[in-house]
Amino acid sequence: MSKFPVLQTDRLVLREFRKSDALAVFDIFSRDIVTKYHNAETMQSIEQAEKMVAVRTSLFERALGIRWGIALREQMDVIIGSCGYYNLNKPFRSAEIGYDLHPAHWRQGIMTEALTAAIQHGFGEGFFFHLNRIEALTCVDHEASAGLLKRLGFEEEGVRREYGYWKGRFHDLRSFSLLREDWAT
Repeated sequence: MSKFPVLQTDRLVLREFRKSDALAVFDIFSRDIVTKYHNAETMQSIEQAEKMVAVRTSLFERALGIRWGIALREQMDVIIGSCGYYNLNKPFRSAEIGYDLHPAHWRQGIMTEALTAAIQHGFGEGFFFHLNRIEALTCVDHEASAGLLKRLGFEEEGVRREYGYWKGRFHDLRSFSLLREDWAT
């Protein structure tokens, strides 16, 4: 891919991150309720958000993945969350998907809508390579995230014991996957 793909749904625009998004990113990640299940500390400064925006922007530039900023169509300049692919494994034709959303927008179907567009793109012709498998990991007690993945057709594969390490301790993670053939049917 040479040009960053902008995705649109009925209510959303999934677009490239901009430096000006740092304030919105800080608003999301400065909340303990958001970082509770995340492998990042709760942000204390705008500089941390600026660094996250830079990292997310560089993924696409370096062909290591893609992270879309999620905005409502009527407010395209305000990011309310993000989603995208990382840990691209071209030989295995797989990638991991991740996502986050401002709590003011939880339980409104926004992430389902955003991930549906991201999955369509991943299994489409415009992805980095012919993707066959999308993987997702959630903390074992993060039922909202597990429910979202199941609604999208992901199958739970099991628990990866102490697979993650952040915030000074190990975390068991539930593993989910979605195959191209499952999405197409």
